[in-house]
Amino acid sequence: TPKLVEPIERGEADVTFGSRALDRSLIGVHQPWRREQGGRVFNLLVRFATGLPFWDTQCGFKAFRLSVCRPIIDAATIERFGFDVELLYVAYTAGLRLREIPVRWDHNEGSKVEVMRDSLRMFNEVRTIRNQLRRGVYDKAIKAARTQAAKEQSASEPHSDAPPDLANATQGA
Repeated sequence: TPKLVEPIERGEADVTFGSRALDRSLIGVHQPWRREQGGRVFNLLVRFATGLPFWDTQCGFKAFRLSVCRPIIDAATIERFGFDVELLYVAYTAGLRLREIPVRWDHNEGSKVEVMRDSLRMFNEVRTIRNQLRRGVYDKAIKAARTQAAKEQSASEPHSDAPPDLANATQGA
């Protein structure tokens, strides 16, 4: 959605993702109560286990500045429900600029998540991500993403050809 892409295009974020939690009035069709509560518990677990300061990692809407995030995406190992957490956690650890954005969302009856069956799998995936981070599995990707982000941020800052003392004097004028 444009709400997710625009902050990236303006250079304000490297990763944006939709959130059902930030403005619940934007939810058109809610999930069944049990599944909605299971999602809330999972997101609390993610916050506790990873330190991510976000409220909804599983909404599904995501946008990435590929020039910065490609190494992280390529290093991802989780293929199921935890892949969202993996990408966000590694990007957050790399110090990238992440932004959670409220989005309009409707539950899709065709969704295949079953709270009881999939909860253990999701918990194990979060544990795997933490262990892989500790073992250095993502180190190369984190370094590459940080380097590229710094390069792009430096290139987007205004520069002056004047000597440093004159550049500072003209900025205040």
